[in-house]
Formats: sequence, structure tokens, C-alpha cells
Amino acid sequence: MESNYAAENISTEQPKAREKARLQGEDGDEERPRSTEAPSSKGPQTPDGTALLGFSLPKEARIRKRAEFLRVYDNGKRFEGRFLTVFILPNDLAFHRVGVTATKKGIGNKAHDRNRAKRLLREAFRLSRNEIEAVGVKLDWVLNARRSILRTKVSGPLEDIRAVAAKLTASHIELLPQSTLPRQVTG
Repeated sequence: MESNYAAENISTEQPKAREKARLQGEDGDEERPRSTEAPSSKGPQTPDGTALLGFSLPKEARIRKRAEFLRVYDNGKRFEGRFLTVFILPNDLAFHRVGVTATKKGIGNKAHDRNRAKRLLREAFRLSRNEIEAVGVKLDWVLNARRSILRTKVSGPLEDIRAVAAKLTASHIELLPQSTLPRQVTG
């Protein structure tokens, strides 16, 4: 007793065409009313990429090797902040260099927390570029993240870096070794 279920229960006839089928045209297939006004030029717009490129951090402006970090730790000056510890050491280059660390001991075992801490420090350094340039002497900066940085936005570390730059600008003669200071001409 074989039955052909499809033949018995499914119609093969096509439905007859409807009189009021959907038409493509002036009145048919409307999506939504179009505005008669031109779109406003105000509001969110994409940032100009060329304007942002001026703030980039080129590879030569980064401290990447362990020996360079150790040189700054051993010979540099240390500043404590709420969200970071800053080590600085004068360099003989024409630009400032920065190295960023976020250790498992200081931040925690989660890589995404350490990555966020490093991103915050790099962005704070980038945003405080004007204050850093005002120091006058080119420096190697090593920024060590503290655990408290995870509970803040970029404004916290930015404030700490700007405070260090202000200290250096106000009294950089006492903070830096004599060999790196600009020579004063007498006469």
C-alpha cells in the first residue's frame, strides 16, 4: 500500500494572477516618503583622515627593545601618578620617544585589560603632545600602567601625563643631567 503523499496533498496548479499586482512605477512599490529638503551638512560626519595623520606615532618614535626600556628604568627619573608611573630620560634625538608597558603583575592576567591599558596610555601621550613639546628637551618616556587605569577613561592618564610635563617645563634644570641641557652663551 504505497501512497504518493505529494500528489495527494500538494497542489501543482499555479495561482491565478491578481488584478492588483505590485507594479514598479510612479505609485507602486513605495518605500518611505522622500524628503523635499536637501540633507543637512551638520551632524555626524566622517573625520578627515589627513588631519588625524599628524598625530600618528611613527616607529622611530617608539621604544621597543628591552635594553632601551632597561636604560630608561636604570638611569631615568621616576614620576608617580594615579593611573601610571612615568620614567623619563633625555635622548640625543630630534624627537620624543615613548614606550608603553602593562604587565600581568600590574594589570592582571586578562590580555584585553592589558591591551586597553596600553591603548589608553598611547592615546593620552598622543593628546598631550603639545605639553610634551613645551618641555624643550627631547626625552625617552616609558609609561607603566597601573591597575586603576581600567576604571577610567582617557582623561585620567591624560591628566597624569600633563602634570608630569608641567613639572618638567617648570623645573627641567634640576630634573635632567647636565650633559643634556642646552648650553648658555655668555658674553
